[in-house]
Amino acid sequence: MTVKKFNLPDVGEGLTEAEVVAWKVKPGDVVAINDVLCEIETAKSLVELPSPFAGTVTELLVEEGITVEVGTAIIAVAEGTDGTEGIGGDAAPAAPAVEMPLYGKLPADDGHDDNRPAGGPLVGSGPKADAVKRRARKRPAGSVEAATVAENAEGTVQDHQAVLEAQSAEAPASHRATPPRTAVAPATQAPVTPAQAAQATQPASTPMAASRGAAISGTISGLVNKVLAKPPVRKFARDLGIDLADVVATGQRGEVTREDLVSYQAQRDAEHDQADSFWGASKKPQDQRVERLPVKGVRKATAKAMVESAFSAPHVSIFVDVDASRTMEFVKRLKVSRDFEGIKVSPLLILAKAVIWAAARNPSVNATWVDNADGNGNAEIQVKHYMNLGIAAATPRGLMVPNIKDAQDLSLKELALALNELATKARAGKTQPAEMQGGSLTITNIGALGIDTGTPIINPGEVAIIAFGTIKQKPWVLDGEVIPRWITTLGGSFDHRVVDGDLSARFMADVAAILEEPALLLD
Repeated sequence: MTVKKFNLPDVGEGLTEAEVVAWKVKPGDVVAINDVLCEIETAKSLVELPSPFAGTVTELLVEEGITVEVGTAIIAVAEGTDGTEGIGGDAAPAAPAVEMPLYGKLPADDGHDDNRPAGGPLVGSGPKADAVKRRARKRPAGSVEAATVAENAEGTVQDHQAVLEAQSAEAPASHRATPPRTAVAPATQAPVTPAQAAQATQPASTPMAASRGAAISGTISGLVNKVLAKPPVRKFARDLGIDLADVVATGQRGEVTREDLVSYQAQRDAEHDQADSFWGASKKPQDQRVERLPVKGVRKATAKAMVESAFSAPHVSIFVDVDASRTMEFVKRLKVSRDFEGIKVSPLLILAKAVIWAAARNPSVNATWVDNADGNGNAEIQVKHYMNLGIAAATPRGLMVPNIKDAQDLSLKELALALNELATKARAGKTQPAEMQGGSLTITNIGALGIDTGTPIINPGEVAIIAFGTIKQKPWVLDGEVIPRWITTLGGSFDHRVVDGDLSARFMADVAAILEEPALLLD
């Protein structure tokens, strides 16, 4: 019987340490190859470590909550058919421990950032793909209030276009302006049927036609805002007082599942409970009511990166208000398109396409400043002829910025799928280190939280970042008349060593132009 020790591997990107968050096994457990041994938190993400061999766990060498360096032995496993040798008083003495070496990385030919021995088992892969499940705490009937939380991190902005149309219909003709509906849509959009074209272009010349048009508009609006969920799940949501639109869907077709509701309710209960007890016992001295949180893992890495960026790259920020009404119309049409059935579509998708388009016209925003590039103290600007588009995502473990590799090559539909996958993995804490490396330019969707704009800090290694504010109805002057339009504010921060004021202004103007008229993507 041989006892082998498993060393903490480098799970990718040269990380030097990790914290053992939770053990999934205990001494005496029998494990098979690729069974999950523990969860570790690196400076980038939460990762599950699978077992590189089969046998029986003899000892956990590192306690939970301890941070250890790569190469440290963390668990001992006795190889054998059942592993009973070496466990218990009557067992034969164990053979000398054999330490498992660190595995060198193989070429990433399967799209994963793995560390594995040649012909050996998977080591250092990320968490499994199934959704996190949490039990809901039982609460008395009727005690759950309706949810009013902000929209999720995928960047969905609630589609109120039907409200705008209704308000415009009620206003006198001399005080309203109908946005043109004949603009050409990007090539990736599904063709509009003759019936849809007639509905969009034919005026309601009679009361009967107007009534029919209102009915059809209401039906389309209902389809646009409808959340996928089975009837039992809808009833369960009503019983809990949860708005399905506030729940992150993890179903295979983008539907909300019962497990999603349970997880959402548990999180909401925890937030309520924490709020009720947050201030603590007021009679205690103030120095005893200070909570000390260690800075480690993702938070530690984020803090270091932001400080370095803020004090090494001279930031300059500019802002622009944008009439995004036609973007809202375009998103509405995509949602009811057969080509986008089951795919979550939001204005963030159009912004992402706009950023890619504008970066091609202003290449220096898609670059990196490299100090001492030649070894003689001379700096260098490296302009990237590819777009690894970063999307800042707030996760339970802190801020992460995964990026979509070669986003410039994706169609509108492929980009929508990539955004959905990125957001789902980030919120579930399953983003891998390799997915956060090599970014070109970042979007932070602060509008999902109802914020108008901000001055974001540039992600290290990049020279530009765009803050996407909330889209809301505001008074807007169009052709000399004040009418309600869907307005957003874009905020951009740029590294002034690379991007001058003129270039940053032209880039922001190009992004704004696409949001104002998505048909420009055809140029």
